[in-house]
Amino acid sequence: MAPVRLVKGFLTVGLWTLLSRVFGFARDIMIAAYLGPGAVADAFFVAFSLPNMFRRFFAEGAFNFAFVPLFAKKYEAGTDAESFARDAFWGMAALLAVFSAIAVLAMPVLVFAMAAGFAQDARFDMAVAFGRVAFPYIFFISLTALLSGMLNAVGRFTAAAAAPVLLNIIFVTGMVIAGAMGWPIGPTLAWSVPVAGVAQLMLLWVAVRRAGFAMRFRPPRLTPELKRLAIIAAPAVLAGGVVQINLLVGRQVASFTENAISWLNFADRLYQLPLGVVGIAVGVVLLPELSRRLAAGDPSGGQHSFNRGMEFSLFLTLPSAVALAVIGGPIVEVLFGRGAWTEADTAATAMALAVYALGLPAFVMQKVLQPLYYAREDTKRPFQFALTSMVVNAAVAIGLMPVIGFVAAAWATSFAAWVMVWQLWRGARGMGQAAQVDAQLRRRALRIVLASAATGAALYLGAQGLSPYLAMPGLRYPALLALIVLGSVVYLGLGQVIGAYSARDIRNSLRRKRSG
Repeated sequence: MAPVRLVKGFLTVGLWTLLSRVFGFARDIMIAAYLGPGAVADAFFVAFSLPNMFRRFFAEGAFNFAFVPLFAKKYEAGTDAESFARDAFWGMAALLAVFSAIAVLAMPVLVFAMAAGFAQDARFDMAVAFGRVAFPYIFFISLTALLSGMLNAVGRFTAAAAAPVLLNIIFVTGMVIAGAMGWPIGPTLAWSVPVAGVAQLMLLWVAVRRAGFAMRFRPPRLTPELKRLAIIAAPAVLAGGVVQINLLVGRQVASFTENAISWLNFADRLYQLPLGVVGIAVGVVLLPELSRRLAAGDPSGGQHSFNRGMEFSLFLTLPSAVALAVIGGPIVEVLFGRGAWTEADTAATAMALAVYALGLPAFVMQKVLQPLYYAREDTKRPFQFALTSMVVNAAVAIGLMPVIGFVAAAWATSFAAWVMVWQLWRGARGMGQAAQVDAQLRRRALRIVLASAATGAALYLGAQGLSPYLAMPGLRYPALLALIVLGSVVYLGLGQVIGAYSARDIRNSLRRKRSG
């Protein structure tokens, strides 16, 4: 039943993440229509990125990588997992409360560090004002991430995967109300951020209690187990800091070009769709699964989980990357081309999207490879690898900026992602059976590449034939849908013929999921 549980987890997290991304697109379409890539949008995106950046320090990208394996092993062994989780939760709450207060006071410094180019105009004061409203989001979302880790570790994925949907629903609702009432959109967006954080935390709190964990208040205390957690988490926190420095370099490069932060943000949102649906789904499910396998002394089961996670990722990610690179222009124009949006905005965003698409497989492969380390409580080597990628990112971004402008930030991000994958893969060679590539993955990976290349050719020719319709306001939506259907039919049809995947295996997994 373990493979079925793995597939069920991938599908549950992936489908909820897809729904969140759909609402996210609705949010971004509305922001593009109301604000366009302008000063207010730039200021909001920087303000919103600040709590999200630090969230990855304290929660998703760092703390949880250390917390989830320890909690999963305690839960599997039947020891007092809840007591450990309570200490971690209330200790994190105390730390975040102090940190949030300091950050709100120091907001001008944080905005300057994020986007020094804003100091030249009115965007700086707007970003500071929006940031002070939005930053407390980190308190709520980091605690939400810890509760999500608990649920994922015990095989309950639905509530944790559904929580991000609330964020985008609240954004969309806020803009609709603001538009109807004549309120300014920028402040409305800023206030929507902490409101969404509260809603997400409430949802996960209820879900954790239903899972049997009371999580009653306990005064923060530094127990021996929390000391061990801190020792394991420290390199992961530093690695998360390195990743955020990469993003910081990119935003600094973009901040000196008017509207560039908005272009990069909208491109980022598009490639985050497959990254979120596939990468997050696999990463969230794979880490506790590998932790349980290693704790149970089951390397062959760990190998199977790792290989099927990689296969699932490549199967969905490679064609998505090809599609974003080949038909990025029509996608951007159809989704965002209205209101204050211009043709120049479409061209710039599509160019950044194509570059991000080149790195998309690497971003997802990282989500599959990193659990091999974190399940073994090895956070030091990923930190060392992240340092190397940081140097590469900064060198490419700063070095290419005078030559190609703001898109240097996208090139740096993608290139550094592949450098990170190379290091993770090389470092995993000594991990034994659980990290070995099996015959099925080797066989299917090549066929996935061939099917993806054929899909790219079909999309290119289809876009040429449908170009007049993609430019017509009344027909561009069905024309884009026709392109997507064309690509899907070519990829899935050819993939089945040449053995890139097995439709029978997928049907069997889904049938077992329903019967289980």
